[in-house]
Amino acid sequence: MLPLADTIRSRSFPIINWTLIAANLLVFFYELSLSPADLEVFFSRFALVPALLDPARPLSYLTFITHQFLHGGWVHIISNLWILYIFGDNIEDRLGPGRYLLFYLTGGVVAALLQITLIGEPDIPMLGASGAISAVLGAYMLLFPTSRVLTLVPFFYFLQMVRIPAVIYIGMWFVSQLFSGVFALAPGAAMGGVAWWAHIGGFLFGFAAVRLFARRRPAPRWWQDEYFPF
Repeated sequence: MLPLADTIRSRSFPIINWTLIAANLLVFFYELSLSPADLEVFFSRFALVPALLDPARPLSYLTFITHQFLHGGWVHIISNLWILYIFGDNIEDRLGPGRYLLFYLTGGVVAALLQITLIGEPDIPMLGASGAISAVLGAYMLLFPTSRVLTLVPFFYFLQMVRIPAVIYIGMWFVSQLFSGVFALAPGAAMGGVAWWAHIGGFLFGFAAVRLFARRRPAPRWWQDEYFPF
């Protein structure tokens, strides 16, 4: 299922959300300019490699932040940034720019901590914004559960556009991540390069902690309108 839009109109320009999207794209285009050998060195420095974390080198822990801006390919970055584009502006509108940035980065850190705690792969680089974006989805599900998500759904040989309540759309996504994460814990299970527990951890953080970051003001009500930006 491919989400196309949601029903919520932002009351303010999402400057941080667009900045995050731009930063991820700039880093990715820089990755594309590197040779395979240089890209491997770049990932070893800025991706999160648990084996390289060293209390004697405090700067090594900055990779908990820098890994959130790295991606392993076009599908990886496009899928992440599309979700951030659809859902992130509404969370920024509720939290405010500064709180949203702190929430987003913290979600990515919490997501990474859960992943490296449960999946012992100390030498494999971890990279991507998925954990932080999962926190955005968790926050969205809590704050706007009855918002609708315009979704492209395959039906036999046809594609249908369906308006799905956010609580159902995001809930289905979370169940799929949880199922895959539990399966990944089985002995000998193949991860397939996906940090399932980072997705789960980010989502749970976003759902549980977003109200700690939210500004004290009434919840927006325009999600009740049948609005889509096209």
